[in-house]
Amino acid sequence: MSNVHEKNIDGKTKLVGLLATPIGHSLSPRMHNLAYTLTGLNYAYLAFEVGNDELEATVKGLKAAGAAGFNVSMPNKMKVLEYLDELDDSAKYARASNTVVNRDGKLIGYNTDGQGYVKNLLEHGVTLEGKKVTLVGSGGAATPIAIQLVQSGIKEISIFARNDAFFVQAEENVDYINKEMKQFGVKANLFPLEDKEAFRREVAESAILANGTSLGMKPLDHLSIIDDALDVLRKDLVVTDVVYNPQKSKLLAQAEEAGATAINGLGMMLWQGALGFKLFTGVDMPVERVKEILFGDNQ
Repeated sequence: MSNVHEKNIDGKTKLVGLLATPIGHSLSPRMHNLAYTLTGLNYAYLAFEVGNDELEATVKGLKAAGAAGFNVSMPNKMKVLEYLDELDDSAKYARASNTVVNRDGKLIGYNTDGQGYVKNLLEHGVTLEGKKVTLVGSGGAATPIAIQLVQSGIKEISIFARNDAFFVQAEENVDYINKEMKQFGVKANLFPLEDKEAFRREVAESAILANGTSLGMKPLDHLSIIDDALDVLRKDLVVTDVVYNPQKSKLLAQAEEAGATAINGLGMMLWQGALGFKLFTGVDMPVERVKEILFGDNQ
């Protein structure tokens, strides 16, 4: 009897892919394939090095080949909308899709990035109803977070962005929330990150301070969005970070020291994957087991 561990790929295995570049560092293939193994599902998740130029041909090919669906990461999240048949509200409002499901030959786009962030807050017992949020950032992570928060019952969001190209994107996001998403009744405000007085005032009025930038991620792990405004932290503030490498960013260490609630980006990453997993397979991802195996006990 051979004790070779054979991966059960056969004539019925369903394919899920990830389209991004650069792709080598992505945790998604490991996370999804581990979850298939744990749930006994006959799926395989592969990464494809695809940028904007190859995107249309790849999407058409995966659709024609009957793939179950695919995830989309940088730089394809906005571009992919052109090649989809339908958009869920999560993708429509975010103007970007990170999860595409092939439903009977129809490609439907979703955005689980913002949903993963919100789901992670709820899992930590944070309520959003009627709250005000201060969000730093307007890029690929911060935009879907802002858009999903607006759909999740908050009453006001103040967005801070550096006074450069990011500020233009932040302006677009704030305009979009105030005009195109009026029905949610959320007021969006915009400030330059350099305006420390405004930052102190807005955080003081907010229940949640969210970092949606890569500041604090290696190799910028010696930095924090509040290095020169430490006094904004207080005990009843929830501080969240999209960063999960390191798992305790400088911002979250500062928050803990001030007695605030600190939530890192690991849960958002896992939940956006779990929501996609459910869309692809119809089955719940065993999130706690996956987290344990991938990240061990040092959460």
